Amino acid sequence: MINQFRKYTPLNILLLSALGFVLCIGVFTHLPEDLIPVFFEPAISNFSGRLIPQQISPEANVLITLVLTIIQALLINRVINHFNLVGRPSFLAALMYMTLASLILPFLVLSPVLICNFISIWMLDKLLSIYRRNEIKPLMFDLGMIVALGSLVYFPFIIMLLLAWCGLLIFRPFNWREWLAPSIGFAAVYFLLSVVYLWFDRLDEFYEIWLPLTYPFPTSVHIDIHDYLVLLPVVLIMVLFIFTLRQNLFKSVVHIRKSFQLLFCMLVLAVVSFYLNRDWSVNHFLLTVPPIAIYMTYYFNYAVKRWFYESVFAILILTILYFQFF
Repeated sequence: MINQFRKYTPLNILLLSALGFVLCIGVFTHLPEDLIPVFFEPAISNFSGRLIPQQISPEANVLITLVLTIIQALLINRVINHFNLVGRPSFLAALMYMTLASLILPFLVLSPVLICNFISIWMLDKLLSIYRRNEIKPLMFDLGMIVALGSLVYFPFIIMLLLAWCGLLIFRPFNWREWLAPSIGFAAVYFLLSVVYLWFDRLDEFYEIWLPLTYPFPTSVHIDIHDYLVLLPVVLIMVLFIFTLRQNLFKSVVHIRKSFQLLFCMLVLAVVSFYLNRDWSVNHFLLTVPPIAIYMTYYFNYAVKRWFYESVFAILILTILYFQFF
């Protein structure tokens, strides 16, 4: 399968869709009858309301999630190929994204985190483009607004404002105007939102949006043991990626090296922001899928021994399917 997705051919879109359907079959055996999709944080749902169960059935919920995940996989694949992060165009990034986004059952239903990953990919596309630009203050202002919009969908995304500054630190010499622009863009969105709340005389609810910033950092995380076990193949692939990156990193151009530093910052921020979620759930870690998918793409793109890398990927797929059904 890896060899097939190394080819840049439209046939892989069909194969990707088929794989995505196979990877979500297991969730149909565990669907609760009262599965209610929620698309936004209270900051928006206070005005838009929530979808009621009669509007989207649990089965439709999973199918819509599959379609959105396929679209996200193709979008991140386009970004990786556009910036040539892994050496040659392929559909490997789409394959890795689809696989990781199906890793555990909570990933396979609609959630604000799933919607927010569209914004993550959009933000990543813009951040990777700042290296070769002369004037980026408007782009950084846009990034601030993008982070604000993402935090309205899923509040912990607010931490990605730090990612905009990480991008400046990695890609650009210091310019205080560029560093100030994301803050202004972010503040502009929340200023307009506060005006809306004030207009409807609900300013107290606007203050409640910021309560997650006061939460204490948790000292333990409770995850089902099966969620740990399904991560073992992913950990193995990440170890193989580190060895592969070590061999090839200094042969790469500067932009590629800096891009992998940016992805590491994105991964760390996505992990540590989980405590900002008022109703903590494991689907928060969908935010880590884009950077990890790119890391895995890099390994499988440069792996040499076909029997080994095909076996590793097959183990990952079989592990996902096993824990979905059993």
